[in-house]
Amino acid sequence: MPRGRSTFNKRQKEQVRQQKQRDKAERKIQRRQEDAPTDSADELTEMRRHAEEQAALFNVDFNNTGHSE
Repeated sequence: MPRGRSTFNKRQKEQVRQQKQRDKAERKIQRRQEDAPTDSADELTEMRRHAEEQAALFNVDFNNTGHSE
C-alpha cells in the first residue's frame, strides 16, 4: 500500500526533530566537559582556603594528618 504525501512529510518532520534533539544533547555534553575542569579547580581552591581559615580559628595545624596535639 503506497504511503501518502502527508505521511512522508510527518516522517521528515519527526526525523528533523530527533536530529535537533541529538544535536542539543551533544552540545550540552560538550559544554559540561569544557566547564568542568575550570570549575572544579576553582572550587577545590576555594574549599582548601575555607578549610585553612577554619583550622586557623581553632588553632589547628591544617597540614597535620588529622590528629591535633
